[in-house]
Amino acid sequence: MHKNITILFYINSIRHGGAERVISELANNFAEHGYSVILLTSFKDDNEYVLSKKVVRASIEQQEQKRSRIKKNYFRIKTLRKICKNNKIDVAISFMAEPNFRSVIATLGLHTRTIISVRNDPNKEYVGFLGKIIGKIILPLADGCIFQTEEAKKWFPKKLQKKSKIIFNQVDKDFFNSRWKRGQTIVALGRLTEQKNHLLLIKAFSQITEEFDEIRLEIYGEGELKEHLQTEIDKLDCRNKIILKGLTDNPIEALETCALFVLPSNYEGMPNVLLEAMAVGVPCISTDCPCGGPKMIIKSGWNGILIPVNDIQSLSDSIRKILQNKEYASNLANTAKESAKRYNPQIIFKEWEQYILNIVDAND
Repeated sequence: MHKNITILFYINSIRHGGAERVISELANNFAEHGYSVILLTSFKDDNEYVLSKKVVRASIEQQEQKRSRIKKNYFRIKTLRKICKNNKIDVAISFMAEPNFRSVIATLGLHTRTIISVRNDPNKEYVGFLGKIIGKIILPLADGCIFQTEEAKKWFPKKLQKKSKIIFNQVDKDFFNSRWKRGQTIVALGRLTEQKNHLLLIKAFSQITEEFDEIRLEIYGEGELKEHLQTEIDKLDCRNKIILKGLTDNPIEALETCALFVLPSNYEGMPNVLLEAMAVGVPCISTDCPCGGPKMIIKSGWNGILIPVNDIQSLSDSIRKILQNKEYASNLANTAKESAKRYNPQIIFKEWEQYILNIVDAND
């Protein structure tokens, strides 16, 4: 009976990004399990994640339109409401701050149930007076919310907390089917932005290059800080030791053949790339950053290492420890792979499915 419900997934785009990948995989999974699924984006983009043929792909705009914020939100909310009415959407599931706000407003008074998902640090996403209005007053009007961490959940009013659930991200089975082979590179994957703080990793690695002449640092990703990071690499005389690799279509290969993985972020939700590295069975180092995702999945010294945010010395010391002690590295790798089984796609799908069905039943 419940397979007859129609689910709409909504996000701004499904081009490169953790939230974009998760929502695409969820849409595919629900469609493959017999649900009617529409994946809606605000606009279409190049190099989008691949969707199942069973997923109906829709977009509010064929390409992103340059409008004022008020006009942009008005048009997208109006179109989103029309899509929900015309397609008799039972549940609309949105990811990220702007789509969450639009989804709640667009579905007011409709039969459509609304589930929002907070994917990042609310202190960064809902800033200023307007951000507080959206986060504290408008978003709690949703029928449900998926959080990734307890810290993020506690930021919101009790009204929203009471109808929410924490669900981790799923990790594609290809990562579990891979195995770490121990290579000569330190790997980081992520957008070249201030949030990801690759400069911390660059400075920490530069302190130990003479001790480990054969080791290279490879950073995968693109972003507005690319030129700045390259300038810093050149200043440190590390052009041959630290390489900005650009985007990769094969993160598994980079992870399988590395010496260790580092996530140096200033803040994160539940970082997909960290989960994926652990699923491959790679020794991992992560900052213990808000809003608490890394500390929910890493028990420091057992299945990875947590370091303070922006602590160059702690990071260089942790890298050194893994590179010097192969037995320690292997123990971290093995326990990481074992603990990552929690993020198996079918386990995560069942948690989402049960939560969605509970929302539908509660409002029938």
